[in-house]
Amino acid sequence: MRLSLLFLGALAFAQSPYQIKTRWPIGGEGGWDYITLDVAARRLYVSHATRVEVLDADSVKVVGAIADTPGVHGIAIAGRHGFTTNGRENKLTVFTPGTLAVVKKLDVGKGPDGIFYHAATKRVFTCNHGSHDMTVVDAEKAEVIGTVELKGDGESVVLGKDGLLYVNVEDTTEVAAVDPKTMKVMRRLPTQAAKIPTGLGYDPKTNHLYIACRDKPLMVIMDAGTGQVVTTFPIGTGADWAHFDPKSKLVMSSSGDGTMGMFQQKGATYTDLGAFKTELGAKTFAFDPKTGRIFLPTADIVVTPATGEKKGGRTVTAGTFRVLVAAR
Repeated sequence: MRLSLLFLGALAFAQSPYQIKTRWPIGGEGGWDYITLDVAARRLYVSHATRVEVLDADSVKVVGAIADTPGVHGIAIAGRHGFTTNGRENKLTVFTPGTLAVVKKLDVGKGPDGIFYHAATKRVFTCNHGSHDMTVVDAEKAEVIGTVELKGDGESVVLGKDGLLYVNVEDTTEVAAVDPKTMKVMRRLPTQAAKIPTGLGYDPKTNHLYIACRDKPLMVIMDAGTGQVVTTFPIGTGADWAHFDPKSKLVMSSSGDGTMGMFQQKGATYTDLGAFKTELGAKTFAFDPKTGRIFLPTADIVVTPATGEKKGGRTVTAGTFRVLVAAR
């Protein structure tokens, strides 16, 4: 059985339409989380421990940085302001995207992580893991205006065709539907087939949610209207991001184990195209709809196995932080 599984895995890797083409070095120390693409301005914002590295999305060269963002997780570009979630200090950094100058910092809930900009209301929503809620910010005024009582640790957020925000809630194993105007939770949809939902993609035509789960590692495809699971596919361990590209109709999911799953949508059916190899630690990505390229941050990681009473661990090698560029 083990040999069969390994053989099937090799076939799956061979079918993927993408592969890593370039590795762009950044350097420095510390961990990372999300990477955000400003499509119009052609800039990549890459979280990196206590700062955000800013790259040109076409040359993938560093053009600047936003410093003093302790424990930064997510970045959102919202009109004339940009925002970063600083998890270690329970604050948002507000900056000007053009100049990268810091405007101010805002106090939000405890442990801000994922972040989402809702253009219709011009509001920014942060997912706070420590206080199990979402902070709502007026993006134009850069002021906190409310709180969503999520009652869980929100991660990824997408906008549904019904005008609701769909939020993966890791610790309660569900997707919460939030009204961005009233700041209320309207529905809760259990992921059913797997736990710890992290990455989240969405297709408005089929009204399907693409939910990357860590336990067990599955891509759960759910009807956002009914909450019913359409189908599931195995993915790599440590998944943290997902995306749907309406042009190619590809569902994508990146995992920290160094794999990225690809699933082809055709109407209401899906085909597993197989994963392609990325690198250990490349758990998040940004997709560029203009070029079809995929950007994944990672670094060299030394894995120490558990021995006896000693726990295993992972150590990031200083100076090796980089962005991988995948393409067809």
